[in-house]
Amino acid sequence: MTHKPTTLKSASGFALIDLIFVCGIIGLLCGIALPRLLQAKQAASSSSAIATMRAISSAQLTYALTCGGGFYAPNLTTLGTAPVGSREAFIGGGLGDADTVAKSGYVVKVEAVAYAGSPASCNGLAGGEGGQGFIAIADPAEPGNPRFFGTNADAQIYEFSSTLSGAMPETGEPMVGTPLR
Repeated sequence: MTHKPTTLKSASGFALIDLIFVCGIIGLLCGIALPRLLQAKQAASSSSAIATMRAISSAQLTYALTCGGGFYAPNLTTLGTAPVGSREAFIGGGLGDADTVAKSGYVVKVEAVAYAGSPASCNGLAGGEGGQGFIAIADPAEPGNPRFFGTNADAQIYEFSSTLSGAMPETGEPMVGTPLR
């Protein structure tokens, strides 16, 4: 009886323990990186909201000086309407498409109390609809973002930990919030 010599085959590939180890390392790295990624996303959204507040302030000032007879637009749609004979609106970037706009993780809106003595504007706003001041609010659309922004006819941007919607006057400093420098 002859015996064949047995040869060992070399193992190739990964063992189950190797796969579990790699998955554990990936999970640990994701657990460390995910909170930082969410913070970075919130910071980027906040920066965009601040830029939006600046754009609205600039558009409102331009509107008041050139088209509104010294009065402000009552909403974003009015700022998004081009004057007669022009193709350029006072605000762009999709902000003038509706009265309330979702942009970069924030919900943005503009309001102004109508003043009966305001004249008709060059872009179709009827007399008596323009405001002596305005407020612009940017509230985060996603829960967990603690930064809320607002501005008014004074063009100062304020930040607070909850909405500035009821607290922001059309002119002057709000009762709550911190001015951004």
